[in-house]
Amino acid sequence: MSKTSRVPRTISYRPIGVIRSEHRDPEKTPIQPCYARGCKGRAVVLPEYAKGLKDLDRFSHVILLYHLHKAGSPLLTVKPFMDDVPRGVFATRHPCRPNAIGMSVVRLLRVEGSTLHVEDVDILDGTPLLDIKPFVRRLDSVRRSHGGWTEQVDAKTARVRGRRGYRQRSGTGTGGDLTKGLGHRRLRARGSSS
Repeated sequence: MSKTSRVPRTISYRPIGVIRSEHRDPEKTPIQPCYARGCKGRAVVLPEYAKGLKDLDRFSHVILLYHLHKAGSPLLTVKPFMDDVPRGVFATRHPCRPNAIGMSVVRLLRVEGSTLHVEDVDILDGTPLLDIKPFVRRLDSVRRSHGGWTEQVDAKTARVRGRRGYRQRSGTGTGGDLTKGLGHRRLRARGSSS
């Protein structure tokens, strides 16, 4: 392998802001935006990046990328929230990943200065924001897609576990605190990251 094709040992990022939400307890937070309907929040961008928000207000949804600051130690095999079968972490959206990066597609309500007002927020309050990308339907939708093992999980199980929020669950063999900073919705009368 040539020197120029080697993988860097480390890569560092600086947060561009912080995510504010009603979610303060990872264990009471739904695990995906589809289970956080109606949960409002804000992505507060640092002033030096505010110019980068120009033209974003015309999009209905945005993709927020963030650091899972409450994730436990990385695991390569985990029990996903929607299933009891151990799976490879890269076949799940589990928070205990080698790089604790989270992603959520949220509804953009409005932009005020350097603040995005968003809805369907499944992110823990105080989560460091790494990037914002517009959701573009013709680029981001895949017509013929397959959900792997998640298609075997019945809708009721997914709904109940998804609204329950993060719980302490161990990966196979190594344990680990799976409560994480992806954050998700407080439960009301309705009851997962895969």
